Amino acid sequence: MIIRTALCVIAGYLLGSLNGSLIIGKLFYNQDVRKHGSGNAGATNTLRTLGKTAAAGVLAVDILKGILACITGRLIIGDSDNLGYVGMYAAGFAAIIGHNWPVFFGFKGGKGVLTTFSVVMYISPLPALVCLGIFIIVVAITRYVSLGSMIAAVCWPVVSALFGLPADLIFAGILMVVLIIVRHKDNISRLINHTEKKISFRGK
Repeated sequence: MIIRTALCVIAGYLLGSLNGSLIIGKLFYNQDVRKHGSGNAGATNTLRTLGKTAAAGVLAVDILKGILACITGRLIIGDSDNLGYVGMYAAGFAAIIGHNWPVFFGFKGGKGVLTTFSVVMYISPLPALVCLGIFIIVVAITRYVSLGSMIAAVCWPVVSALFGLPADLIFAGILMVVLIIVRHKDNISRLINHTEKKISFRGK
């Protein structure tokens, strides 16, 4: 069990390290988005830097790798006695770590919001969709993607509890929330100082 869990973590981390913004930026635009805009290797900075098409590609890659990590973890551990959830948790969380600190890109990645969403969406889709709705509403009103991401993340454990999800899943969700908030510390400072950039879909 320990060896198989370790394999889940390794597989999830390597999948997570396939950062969509960095791969697409380098392959198709010869650009490193970390050198532009906010310096974050994520979909929002890609939208501002490279445009809508590139951002759509990042969206697909970063969501897909989270789902693939969960599937891989489930296949490695198996479904007996609900141990499949251990594999999904381990590989999914490792994918988020890999996105934030990718081994293939000097351990400087993104904030992990999309990958986190894909992981929780795969494991518990209804609560994830509720939080996605909260994110959309906040961004539509404020046009701050960072604020929408953080509010939706904070709501996740509450929504999970309302849906009666297992305590271990809620605990794993809390760890993901903490990680998202920590990764947004610079955004929090800019929000407080009213210097955070609002999202615009009039990209390149």
